[in-house]
Parts: sequence; C-alpha cells; structure tokens
Amino acid sequence: MKNIIENIEKKNKLKHTIPSFKSGDTIEIQSYILDGEKTRLQKFEGIVIAIKNRGFRSSFSVRKISNGEGVERIFKKYSPNIKKIKIKKYGKVKQSKLYYIRKLHGKSYKIKEKKNKKKFLQK
Repeated sequence: MKNIIENIEKKNKLKHTIPSFKSGDTIEIQSYILDGEKTRLQKFEGIVIAIKNRGFRSSFSVRKISNGEGVERIFKKYSPNIKKIKIKKYGKVKQSKLYYIRKLHGKSYKIKEKKNKKKFLQK
C-alpha cells in the first residue's frame, strides 16, 4: 500500500508553490466554496495551530475567533480548492503544535511577533 502511494506522489508534481509558514504564523487562505451551483472565493484568516507534512497528503490547521466562538479548519496543502495563501504575521512560538491556544481568551490568546520581518520575508 505504501509503495502505491509513493508511486502516485512521484508521478504527480507539485502544481503550485506555497509560501513557507510555521506554527504560530497568521495566514489568510482564499479557497473556493460551492454555493449552490456557483463557486465563489472565501477568505479564512487565523493562526496556524498545527502542520502535518506527509507529501501530497500534507495538511495544516488554522484557528480564528469569530463572534466570540473559536473556529478551526483543516486545509489540505496541495488542494485544488485553495487559490492563494498569504502570510500576515510571523509568530514567535516554541512548540510545533499549539493546541493549548484553545483554552486561552483575551490578551493571553495573542502570539508574539518575530522582530526581523525583512529576514523572514526574503526566504
């Protein structure tokens, strides 16, 4: 089974480039949504909580607070439904999985921003 998946991944090359981001970064994802029979673009902006790197099966979780409620969404990294990923802020965190953020509220929910933005934007 593992060989079959690896063969499929080798045949299919990555179609679009994705900016490199880490846990703690604030990103904006533009994705296509089916609205009846029409498709439209929808923005989802939030903090990256977790990233799973598994080749074409890679995914990442994004969390935002909407009307006082926490909303999490998992996106497939190489999905054709994602049009664009834009990085808003680079966060300074020590862990790769930020599941503890689910329990935080108010000011404690904020993540510190990295100081040298120019250095990170050039990569």
